[in-house]
Amino acid sequence: MEKFLKKAGWTSILTSLVLAVIGIVMIYNPQTTMQFISTILGIFFIVMGIIKLINYFVTKGNSSLFTNDIAWGIISIIIGLVVIVYSSTIENIFRIMIGIWIIYSGFTRLNLSFKLRSVSQKVWTFVLILSVLMIIGGLYVTFYPGALIVTLGVIILIYSIMDIIEGFIFMRNIKELN
Repeated sequence: MEKFLKKAGWTSILTSLVLAVIGIVMIYNPQTTMQFISTILGIFFIVMGIIKLINYFVTKGNSSLFTNDIAWGIISIIIGLVVIVYSSTIENIFRIMIGIWIIYSGFTRLNLSFKLRSVSQKVWTFVLILSVLMIIGGLYVTFYPGALIVTLGVIILIYSIMDIIEGFIFMRNIKELN
């Protein structure tokens, strides 16, 4: 049992180290990371489109009258090509939409903080501070091109560091678990 637990512990630590490297790459090279993700996503859509087209031609005489495999196949291939060719534009649109949503959420919480203040709630200052931070964060995401990828990279890096620490604690206490 101890041998199995040690193997599981080392596997967890190795996985976390790989995640840490991915997080670091995302932090220091967000544009390349986004291009890579877009290429993989585009290839996925193209492959799914090709599978749908093949399925249409293979089952042409046997499939339902209402099968739309040829339409879905062509649309999927077009989406895949658009995602690959216009990856930076898609990332910008996505980033701006998320930034605007965060800013909107910040302003709604700002409004809430003023309402809480008017009814003499002590937490209004905490809500005010959080709302201002949300607005600043939303502006950052909206105007900084690599913000989403960098933020995700930081989250992955922090998670992997915590997981590595937990893995070493686990490894150190295996005998007590057994």
